[in-house]
Amino acid sequence: MRETAISGWLSIGSTYSAEIIGCSGVDCVTVDLQHGMIDVQTMIGMLQAISSTPATPMVRVPANDAALIMKSLDAGAYGIICPMIDSVSEATAFVAATRYPPKGSRSFGPARGLLYGGADYFDQADATIVRMAMIETQQGLAAVEDICAIDGLDGIFVGPSDLALALGKTPSNNSIEPEIVAAIDRCVNVARACGKQAGIFCSSGAHANARAREGFSFVVPNSEANILKSAIAAEVNAARGRRPL
Repeated sequence: MRETAISGWLSIGSTYSAEIIGCSGVDCVTVDLQHGMIDVQTMIGMLQAISSTPATPMVRVPANDAALIMKSLDAGAYGIICPMIDSVSEATAFVAATRYPPKGSRSFGPARGLLYGGADYFDQADATIVRMAMIETQQGLAAVEDICAIDGLDGIFVGPSDLALALGKTPSNNSIEPEIVAAIDRCVNVARACGKQAGIFCSSGAHANARAREGFSFVVPNSEANILKSAIAAEVNAARGRRPL
């Protein structure tokens, strides 16, 4: 099995939580601007906190918005996960927003990037920033081969719940519906065939390990919010003498 990168996932807008997760042994930490309770100003503080840990700071932006993608990079993100990529044109626009001319259209102004990345940030940015396009719709799934072939895109990230919804199924991170299983298998196999990374959100560490064995090279063992909720519930049940659910 190839070595798999493990990412923490932040849904709570807290610099302290960001620092804790960054020191937990993960390879990177993703600040979730799409579904997390986090705004841009809070994101900046969280990226600063992650920068003090061994983990690489990443951001999932809420949409394929060039201005917000550039701001996240300027704030010090070294990886961008972009949701709802449905076509080659959308994936191409996403990649362009992360690269400086002549390869892309990113505007120059890496405010925190220069502080965190150093004086050679501009020389290294295009080569070191990780770009992952989310596949979570029927259109994205249909175009996954062409999307994975795009120059400058490092990989795809499967949104299993949205993909399940798009295929008319109940949202779940670990569905055993044959149609969902086949769609996820297609994504990881196409990515690997194209020499690209394949990432996926998982429901637990054990689930993430299983996904790694399936060939995923980037796994998220749930969000800190979900893990906190489950851990607190387990401790409350223990305090009341109840068996775990």
